[in-house]
Amino acid sequence: MKDSRFHCCATCTHFEVQKGDDGVRYFCIRLGYETKPDYRFNCWTPKENVQKLMEKEKKKQ
Repeated sequence: MKDSRFHCCATCTHFEVQKGDDGVRYFCIRLGYETKPDYRFNCWTPKENVQKLMEKEKKKQ
């Protein structure tokens, strides 16, 4: 997939926010470890709403 301004963990289908007594943790359920919302990995799978935004942006070009 071509680099996208939307590409980051927070926009991936595998990104999960876990809230607990010790605060908020961000987790990648595909990779199996903690991450940060702005990290980027090659296994990125954009959420449906992000895919729509990307399509809309692509049509404007």
